Amino acid sequence: MGKSKGARIIITLECSCRNIPNLDKRRSGIFRYTSTKNRRNTPNRMELKKYCRQCNGHTTFKEIK
Repeated sequence: MGKSKGARIIITLECSCRNIPNLDKRRSGIFRYTSTKNRRNTPNRMELKKYCRQCNGHTTFKEIK
């Protein structure tokens, strides 16, 4: 089976807290989620509010790459 040319693609969502310097985090590193989206319905980059373990709260996650 080859790659399908469907409309659904896998995306990576990254927490926006990585841009804030000197944030007191519980752990070092960047927290990310993976999800899927339909590129025909949502051609632009997605932004979702999700729980971040580093921030210990709900923050905005932005689509990368």
